[in-house]
Amino acid sequence: MVAQGIAEALQAYTGLTPGAAATILALMLATYLLVSSLFVAPAAPSPASPPKQPEQQREEERKEKEQEEEEEAPMPFVFPDPVEVGEVTLEQLRAYDGKDPAKQILIAIRGQVYDVSRGRLFYGPQGPYSLFAGRDATRALALMSFDPNDLTGDLDGLSPDELEVLQDWEEKFKERYPRVGHLARQDAAGSDA
Repeated sequence: MVAQGIAEALQAYTGLTPGAAATILALMLATYLLVSSLFVAPAAPSPASPPKQPEQQREEERKEKEQEEEEEAPMPFVFPDPVEVGEVTLEQLRAYDGKDPAKQILIAIRGQVYDVSRGRLFYGPQGPYSLFAGRDATRALALMSFDPNDLTGDLDGLSPDELEVLQDWEEKFKERYPRVGHLARQDAAGSDA
């Protein structure tokens, strides 16, 4: 009687005979088993090795993952230690413009020389700030200018706001890049013609 009621309800709701519904159910179960068998089940431990503790197994998986990451990860670029250049003239400074990969990239601000080699993408030959490399960028930074005529240490005529902008730039350079020298006295306050 219960089976009869289920068969009638099944036919009323689905429009299928009990035989058709059983066939569809069997096909669904077979499909489920086939699809679930495509996913790799954890391997059963071999009888020769003792079963691993969950913590031990996690540690081995972590080590395998680290090893895979090390193999896939590119070697990080190692920046050489900054080399102290001491006192340099503007002419000597120009040799450190990033065009020679064996040399540092240097920029002078207010007479102080900074090694910006770590910012090679910015200050190197194809970088957006390559104009400043190997030069005294004091005035250009104060004016936020890319005009080659502003690549000088001359502060004459700068407004208090422009001097504040320069101070901000100088603080950023002090935080990010090592100071490796200073401009020669005759060039520290002069212009870079």
